[in-house]
Amino acid sequence: MKHYLQHDPWCIVETDFHREFNEITESVMSLGNGRHGGRGSFEEKFSGKTLQGNYVAGVYYPDKTRVGWWKNGYPEYFAKVLNAANWIGIDIDIEYESLDLNTCQVRDFRRVLNMQEGYLERQFVATLKSGKSLKVSAKRFCSIVDDEAGAIRYAITPLNFDARITITPYIDGAIRNRDANYDETFWDEVRKETAYGEAYIELRTRKTGFHVATGMCVSVEQDGAKIDYQSQPIKYEKYVANRISLDCRQGQETAIYKYAVNLSSLNYDPDTIIQKAHQSIQHITRKGFDKMLFEQKQAWADKWKMADIVIDGDVAAQQGIRFNIFQLNQTYTGEDERLNIGPKGFTGEKYGGSTYWDTEAYCLPFYLATADQKVARNLLIYRYKQLGKAIENAQKLGFRAGAALYPMVTMNGEECHNEWEITFEEIHRNGAIAYAIYNYVRYTGDEQYLANYGLEVLIAISRFWTQRVNWSEAKEQYVMLGVTGPNEYENNVNNNWYTNYLAAWTRRYTIEAVATVKALAPDKYADLIDRIHFREEKELATAGQIAEKMFLPQDEKRGVLLQQEGFLDKDLMPVSDIPKGQRPINQHWSWDRILRSCFIKQADVLQGLYFFEDEFDTETLKRNFDFYEPMTVHESSLSPCVHSIQASKLGMVDKAYEMYLRTARLDLDDYNNDTEDGCHITSMAGTWLAVVQGFGGMRVTEEGLSFRPYCPAGWQSLAFKIRYRGALLQITTTQQDVTVQNFSDAPITLSVLGQTITVAGESRQTVGI
Repeated sequence: MKHYLQHDPWCIVETDFHREFNEITESVMSLGNGRHGGRGSFEEKFSGKTLQGNYVAGVYYPDKTRVGWWKNGYPEYFAKVLNAANWIGIDIDIEYESLDLNTCQVRDFRRVLNMQEGYLERQFVATLKSGKSLKVSAKRFCSIVDDEAGAIRYAITPLNFDARITITPYIDGAIRNRDANYDETFWDEVRKETAYGEAYIELRTRKTGFHVATGMCVSVEQDGAKIDYQSQPIKYEKYVANRISLDCRQGQETAIYKYAVNLSSLNYDPDTIIQKAHQSIQHITRKGFDKMLFEQKQAWADKWKMADIVIDGDVAAQQGIRFNIFQLNQTYTGEDERLNIGPKGFTGEKYGGSTYWDTEAYCLPFYLATADQKVARNLLIYRYKQLGKAIENAQKLGFRAGAALYPMVTMNGEECHNEWEITFEEIHRNGAIAYAIYNYVRYTGDEQYLANYGLEVLIAISRFWTQRVNWSEAKEQYVMLGVTGPNEYENNVNNNWYTNYLAAWTRRYTIEAVATVKALAPDKYADLIDRIHFREEKELATAGQIAEKMFLPQDEKRGVLLQQEGFLDKDLMPVSDIPKGQRPINQHWSWDRILRSCFIKQADVLQGLYFFEDEFDTETLKRNFDFYEPMTVHESSLSPCVHSIQASKLGMVDKAYEMYLRTARLDLDDYNNDTEDGCHITSMAGTWLAVVQGFGGMRVTEEGLSFRPYCPAGWQSLAFKIRYRGALLQITTTQQDVTVQNFSDAPITLSVLGQTITVAGESRQTVGI
């Protein structure tokens, strides 16, 4: 772990310049607004370790898969969210010396991500080899009001010299993805323009044909007053700039304001996209930097009113949860049902930026409780609109009759993961889609969603499960062979408990959903079964039979559910027995050694017990937790949050807190030595779950909403808000009591610490602990 970032309740603070950790800091200090974003890189030149990354949501490239040998059904490409034009660049040259923080002396360095107000700022003093010293202060943000725009204020002050300084704001489209399989360039230039203080470039992706127009406009102030300047327009291949030379005096501040936009053909006709970029630039420059920043602060204040979690008494925990909430709200807004949540968001390129099962299993509950209902609904609509592709994915693998296999990785619904054991075997992702539908309907009461969309998806998924199992004469039960569960440190296993249980549950829920829709919307149901050729009696009977007779491995002696058949043949040992210096094991051990070990990458059996804890008694939950947790290395970002929630459920408060800090500060402290690749955005939703479902004890059951909250040792209080079926509630917990504040007009009845209470509209009620 690394501890160079300062603890602060509202900011991420780096004091002193840590060159060796720069890519980690770039990831942590990323900015975004749901439409575009980028890493916390420097505006000026930097020849040291850096990943200059800017990304536009929904724009991707089908990078040809790189494998040792081909298999039938193998995806032909791995989708990559593209590193787009670098719009933040501002080169500074002082009499033939370039400002480069890797080659000059740096002092008084401070880089701060202000999460409360949504901007990144930096200050430092640089001394060049010539001895000239220059003070720099920079502030930038991606506007969530004008979500295609960003703005920068970059100020320079000579400290011991007068000189003519050349300032070159630019847009660089000659960029590459670091994770390109064949080191290809994914962009072609379409057109470019330059004018006084302005520049525009339009790029088109190869193969997919997305157009992105990036524009900039620059103004300059000296001593706080706007000045005219002469600029030299520059055009190179995929590069446009304005070179500005200014006489700068010792002690005089020169501020460059750079306004930029990124427009994509997802939203604009390619024939007019440059024209629209001009109009967007005019719109934001008329506002000016100060007004844009004021609007940014106001918009973030509105977000924090709903989403903030307040922890009194633990700054590290407070900073961690706010960082996670901040990045989630930067990554996805729910305004566009064509977009989804990439595992790295706008913070890096690993995993391609595509959609995984993380969205349904971890992210959906966050947006259900903290945003308008349409946001979570749009996440499900995204999957519904890709149902046809999911059916095609299943057909490629030999399934038929409308069976659907949702992809492990996708941008357009088509499977595009490039590891066979995940592409072909990690089929539990199908169950996550089904569970998300159940979770949404249970939380919102929106049964109409089942009638309009959800049931069709459930039937297609159930058809897949029906064809994926086979009858074992030896066991006289249905089995599922050759799968990979959530624990990716096991491949090609038989009867993974989580996958089998989820498949059986999906069938049961589908049967329930059929009955619900038949009663709720008989005409829509009749149209659906005719359109998809649903043989109700036969298919439901088969689904029920398989669910009832699904083999679920367990060890009766220990009283635990077995991760898969043969798990007990392993040398069972705790993580504490791994020799010092050999963790993470995925960075020190061979894959062969990992697969033969008992060590678990992430919650597997415990993932299922988290989803379905109401179907098991507390003793079963505890036996399985005590058995599997000591063997879990938590080398997936999705693991600690599940363990934290389960530990809270079982009253294991120290373990719950340990796992919470691990998920909350996973990127801030670089637990797994991989933050430089980007932040773990989808696991950040798991951090929220660890607080709200773990420490807050929130559950939604058929009886309604309930809470069993507590404060970890050292916390004076914990407070969070949730939306629930039109109500807005705040739950505040201290070591002595729990207070429920109802901000809505209507009363709400709920359970707190096992006690049923009714809180009147616009009032509060307190229950003692």
